[in-house]
Amino acid sequence: MNALAEANLRLDAGPVDYALLAVYFALVLGIGSLARRSVSSSLDFFLAGRSLPAWVTGLAFISANLGAVEIFGMTANGAQFGIPTVHYYWIGAIPAMVFLGLVMMPFYYGSKVRSVPEFLRLRFGRFAHLVNALSFALAQVLIAGVNLYALSTVVNALLGWPLWSSVLVAALIVLAYTTLGGLSAAVYNEVMQFFLIVAMLVPITLVGLHKVGGWSGLSDRIRAVNPDAAEQLNAWPASNLTGISNATLSVLGIVFGLGFVLSFGYWTTNFAEVQRALAARNMSAARRTPLIGAYPKALIALVIVIPGMLAAVLSPELAAYKASGGTSTEGVTYNNAIELLIRDLLPNGMLGVAITGLLAAFMAGMAANVSSFNTVFTYDLWQAYVVKGRPDDYYLRVGRAVTVLGCVIAVGTAFIASGYNNIMDYLQTLFSFFNAPLFATFILGMFWKRTTPLAGGVGLIVGTAAAVTVDQLVRHHVLHLAGQGPSFVAASAAFVLDILVSVAVSLATRPKPDSELVGLVWSLTPRDRLRADDTAEDSGWYRSPAILGVGALLLATVLNVIFW
Repeated sequence: MNALAEANLRLDAGPVDYALLAVYFALVLGIGSLARRSVSSSLDFFLAGRSLPAWVTGLAFISANLGAVEIFGMTANGAQFGIPTVHYYWIGAIPAMVFLGLVMMPFYYGSKVRSVPEFLRLRFGRFAHLVNALSFALAQVLIAGVNLYALSTVVNALLGWPLWSSVLVAALIVLAYTTLGGLSAAVYNEVMQFFLIVAMLVPITLVGLHKVGGWSGLSDRIRAVNPDAAEQLNAWPASNLTGISNATLSVLGIVFGLGFVLSFGYWTTNFAEVQRALAARNMSAARRTPLIGAYPKALIALVIVIPGMLAAVLSPELAAYKASGGTSTEGVTYNNAIELLIRDLLPNGMLGVAITGLLAAFMAGMAANVSSFNTVFTYDLWQAYVVKGRPDDYYLRVGRAVTVLGCVIAVGTAFIASGYNNIMDYLQTLFSFFNAPLFATFILGMFWKRTTPLAGGVGLIVGTAAAVTVDQLVRHHVLHLAGQGPSFVAASAAFVLDILVSVAVSLATRPKPDSELVGLVWSLTPRDRLRADDTAEDSGWYRSPAILGVGALLLATVLNVIFW
C-alpha cells in the first residue's frame, strides 16, 4: 500500500473509538484466560472437549467464515461486480451447508475423528491422509495470511503504522488468546465477534442507503456511471462475475463450478469450519451446527454486498478506480471498499464500533485458520508420522507451540495477499487448488465403496495438479478468462479429473473389505447411526435437522427470486 493510499484511508478516530477498542481487546484476552482453565487435555485444547451447545457452535461456525473472505473479499466483489456476488451465499454456501449438516456430519461426528484428514485416513489409509494433511496445513497458513493482511490494514488505517509492524501486532493479538485457551477461546470469541460484525455491517448499510436515496437511488447511481449496470443490478447470468460472455455457460459456471464444486468442496471438507461442529456436545448438536449457521449466512449477504456497491458510488477514489478499469492512481483498490465507506459515513463512536467489528472479523477468520492448522499439524502430521505414542500432555504442548508457528508463517503469507487488488481472486484460486479435489475424493469414497486407498491419494494429487495447470494457462494467456471465472474452471477441472483418475485407479487396485468401511461409506452404515441422538434437551420439532435444512433452502430460494 503506497503513501497516498495510506493518507486516503486514515481513519479519524477519537478517544471514544479507542476506548471501545480497549474494551474489546480486554474482553478477547479475558475470554482466552478463562478458557485456559478448562484446558487439561489435547482434546480440550483442539476440540473444546466436545462439550459445546449447538447455538454456540452454530454462531462460531459462521463467524469463523466472516473473516477477510467475507468482509474484504465480498465487499470488494460487491464494488466490482455488484449483485451477482450474492451467488457466493445463496448458491455457493447454503446448499452445501445443508448437505454438511444432514449427510456429512453423521460420518464425521459418528466416527469420532478429531479432524477431516483423520477421517480420510480411516477411509483411504495413510497415503491419502498424508497428502491431505500436508495440503490442508499449507492452505490454512496461506488463508491465515489473507486475514492477517486485512487485519493489518485496519491497524495501518487507524494508527498509520507501516504494513510490517501492523502485521506483527495483529498476529500477536490472535496468538495470545488462541494459545491461551485453544478452540474454546476461539469459539467463544467468535460468538462475541459475530455480534460485533453485525453491529458494524447493519448501521453502515442503512446509513449508506439513506445517503443515496435507498435502493432505487443506488440503482440510479450505478446506471449513471456503469455501462454494464444491468449485470451489476441483476443476479443472473452473472457474466461480469464469471468473465464468461455466453449467458448459458456463465450460468453453468456458477451452478457447477461455484455452486457444486467450490462450494461443497469448501463447506463440507474444510476443517476450519467442520472443527466447530466436531466440538459440539452430541450428534444432534453437531448436525445442527451448520444448519443454524445457514440462516445468518443467507441474510448477511445483504449487509456485505450492498456496502460494496455503495462504496463504489460514494467513494470518489473507488469510483475513479472502477471507472479507469482498475488503473487509477488514487492508491486504492476494491479491497479498500469497506474501509472507505467507514471513513466517509460514520462519526466518532460509531466509527469505533465499525473498527472493532472489522478487527473482530479478521481475528475470527485468522483464529479459525490457526486453530485448525495446529490441530491437523499436531494430530495428523506430528503424532501420526513424527513422534508417536507420547503422553497426551506432550501433544498439548506441541499444539501450543504449533500455534506460534502458524502465526509466524501467516506473517510471511500476509505479504503474498497484499499483492492482489481483489483478494477474493486469490482466495478462490486457493479453494480451487485445495478444496475442489478433496471434495471429489470425499464424495466418491463416501458413496462408492469400491474406491480404493491408492485412488484416494492419487486422485487428490491429480486434481490439485489440474487446478494449478488451469491457473497457469490463464496467467500465461493461453486460456482467456476474466473475473473469477478462472477459479470456477480450475475447480471444475480438478473435480472431474480427480473423479476420472480415482475411478480408473480403483478399478485396477484392490478395495478395502466391507467390514473396514462401516460408518465410513453410506451404503454400509446402519441408518440409526446417521440419525441425531435426540436427548431430552435436544428434542422438539424446531430442533429437527431436516426442518432446519429445508427452512434454510427455502430462505435462499426466496432471496434468489427477489434479486433475480
